[in-house]
Amino acid sequence: MTIEIGPLRLDEAEALVELAGRVWRAHYPSIISAEQIEYMLAQRYKPGLVRQLLARGDLWLAAREQGILVGFAHGHTLEQGDFKLDKLYVDTGWQRRGVGGALIAEVARRAREHGFTRLVLRVNRQNRQAIEAYLKHGFTVATLIVEDIGGGYVMDDYVMVKGMEPS
Repeated sequence: MTIEIGPLRLDEAEALVELAGRVWRAHYPSIISAEQIEYMLAQRYKPGLVRQLLARGDLWLAAREQGILVGFAHGHTLEQGDFKLDKLYVDTGWQRRGVGGALIAEVARRAREHGFTRLVLRVNRQNRQAIEAYLKHGFTVATLIVEDIGGGYVMDDYVMVKGMEPS
């Protein structure tokens, strides 16, 4: 297994949307309703939106094995001066094999290069698997946010942070 991590290519937007859908539909039914999954996927995962965020300058990283997309991460600057790890997903067959950790490390490396000293993320409070992974990689729980996202749905999340030494 040789995982290569690098910038997401514009022509991978469709594959990213398909991968996100597979992961969400496999992982989230025990956490949120199928209706909320589809609502959130429709809001966050459209090829045009991915390309728009790439054009804006957001960080999109792809994890590839023999050229096939097996995971991705998305991050951007927050107004408070922190760097947000906004999305991190690994295909179900590649989970627990170091891909997520490699993506976190690369996001952190790139954020540090630009002077950021903290990574921030949000994770559903019921998503035990992800919370354990983030704790393993040095994140701590900072606070709780319950946010109405429309459609009668809420996000019930922990905000987690990871301090980083400047490079």
